[in-house]
Amino acid sequence: MIKKFLILFFVFFNSGILFSQPANTSGKLRIVRLQYSGGGDWYNDPSAEVNMMDYLKKNTSVVTDESKFYSVNISSDEIYNYPFLIITGHGNIEFSDAEIVRLRKYLDSGGFLFADDDYGMDDAFRREMKKVFPEEDFKELPFDHPIYNSHFSFPNGLPKIHQHDEKPPQGFGIYRSGRLCVFYTLETNITDGWADPKEHEDPIEKREEAFKMGTNIIVYVLKN
Repeated sequence: MIKKFLILFFVFFNSGILFSQPANTSGKLRIVRLQYSGGGDWYNDPSAEVNMMDYLKKNTSVVTDESKFYSVNISSDEIYNYPFLIITGHGNIEFSDAEIVRLRKYLDSGGFLFADDDYGMDDAFRREMKKVFPEEDFKELPFDHPIYNSHFSFPNGLPKIHQHDEKPPQGFGIYRSGRLCVFYTLETNITDGWADPKEHEDPIEKREEAFKMGTNIIVYVLKN
């Protein structure tokens, strides 16, 4: 169980609540990218998680690990050391039968997957997640869901960070036993806003919104 690895605690900024931390990093949060096959660029914008960890370090009391790009393969037992994984990209995603079983076990054991469509992975991600949880459907989260207010307030839901289509951003979830274990963001590109400014040239205010929403997601996961 993922919970077995969460043995160290810290107090989150101005909350008075204790949160668990992964034992593998001696009490420091590590944001980890999930690798996948199929041809999609799982590795794009490696500065994103690095900058997000720096933002947490400078703006909250979350203690983060060394700021560098971390990734993990589903087939590695190392995934069970991390309560929080990110998957993103522009293209195709394919999980093998063994990876489907392992991802389901990871999520049912207390793990959390944040998926951010970087424009182009929507069909493939939905298809593969249906294999992981055939009995579950993505549900759009209402704007009053705690993930939009866990630290910063987003009363209108997700911010629109990077413009591809003239469509509103949407946040979808998969629940298992009443627990949100997958959060999928569409038409927003949260992680683009975390990347180095030169990568997408998003305005400063949009990048700040992306970091604040990222903080909300991580705080929500640590609380729940």
